[in-house]
Amino acid sequence: MDKILPGLAMLAVVAVVFVLLALGWRNRLKRQSDVEQLPQVPGAPGEPTAVAEGQYVATTTAGDWLDRIAVHGLGIRTNSNLAVYPHGVLYERAGAPALYIPAASLTGVRQDSGMAGKFVEKDGLLVLAWTLGRHELDTGFRTRRAADKDVLYQALQDLISSAPAAGATSGK
Repeated sequence: MDKILPGLAMLAVVAVVFVLLALGWRNRLKRQSDVEQLPQVPGAPGEPTAVAEGQYVATTTAGDWLDRIAVHGLGIRTNSNLAVYPHGVLYERAGAPALYIPAASLTGVRQDSGMAGKFVEKDGLLVLAWTLGRHELDTGFRTRRAADKDVLYQALQDLISSAPAAGATSGK
């Protein structure tokens, strides 16, 4: 009896923590319900200019690396392939819907050391800045092989510099 009561108390505390986590995630989904639907993934995207395996970290509100976007599966960290095409960027995510970002929506790319619970060495993450409707977003990706990061970074910079300015925002 001496060990049963503390064990039950610990289980109750763990249960309360999980309930609070679920409530927080549900409230985040409600708060972000105005985030527009994601662009359609092209049926036949063509030949990519660069591809790399790695980890899709998350999508967050631009400039706020802790404000993870939960709607549309954008907050799910998963293994992914990142492909850069002349018309946009495609994240093929394991266990989550693919994410396609048209070139006109891209506003920048940078290297960073962390976002939304993932922290790595200096400049270890590729962070792609883009717009979805009126929302400015950042999407993080960590390449599996370090050499792939520079190739992707250059391909993304080339894509952004050649993309039409229709998706660019003037608020930055």
